[in-house]
Amino acid sequence: MFDRIREDIQMVFSRDPAARSTAEVILFSPGLHAIWFHRLGNWFWTRNHLFWGRFISTLNRFLTGVEIHPGATIGRRVLIDHGMGVVIGETAEVGEDVLIYQGVVLGGTSLEKKKRHPTVGNGVVIGSGAKIIGNIKIGDCCKIGAGSVVLKPTPPGATVVGIPGRVVQESRKCAIDLDHGQLPDPVAEVIQLILQRQDELEAEIKQLGISTDIVKINGFLTKKSEIEEIFSEGAGI
Repeated sequence: MFDRIREDIQMVFSRDPAARSTAEVILFSPGLHAIWFHRLGNWFWTRNHLFWGRFISTLNRFLTGVEIHPGATIGRRVLIDHGMGVVIGETAEVGEDVLIYQGVVLGGTSLEKKKRHPTVGNGVVIGSGAKIIGNIKIGDCCKIGAGSVVLKPTPPGATVVGIPGRVVQESRKCAIDLDHGQLPDPVAEVIQLILQRQDELEAEIKQLGISTDIVKINGFLTKKSEIEEIFSEGAGI
């Protein structure tokens, strides 16, 4: 038990640059507290003390803002960073060395009493607000972008973004990666291609010498420049 507690504390230091001391981590890390509460609740749940399992789970939610069903399976060295709003369902399975940010949901899609929640592999990073829904498998070392909604299984090492989630990169190395601002944006890339093609068509029209309404063209080009500036600053879709 003490080995696992030591691992949990070390995990915070390795994944959270704001951690300064062991005392600070133990006292002021609600995500860490949520994992510890869950282990206790799961201990009662797996021994058929269902009331006490749910009681501890509810207490956990009240104190930390993290809701983990006592029946969920959580591996070693799992870190919930910030934690508020995280929901993990009854039949969810989370592997080892997984990093989960605030607002993540591992939810179910069935009313039947069977496996209905996701299985998350080892070394996975799940960004803020991401939703993984249904009995699907998230492969080892995957990276789920913030705000993504994942409805289908993902291969190991994949990077997934968007709604619904799409694999935009494969064969990611299983390593600590906190640079969430560098995820690909396939929608923005498509729009950039459209704008580029539009520039080419405008150039061809000018070469043909076709007369147009200059005022309307100038107004359109101004609006187009504003849209391009918005996307270049990261405020696109």
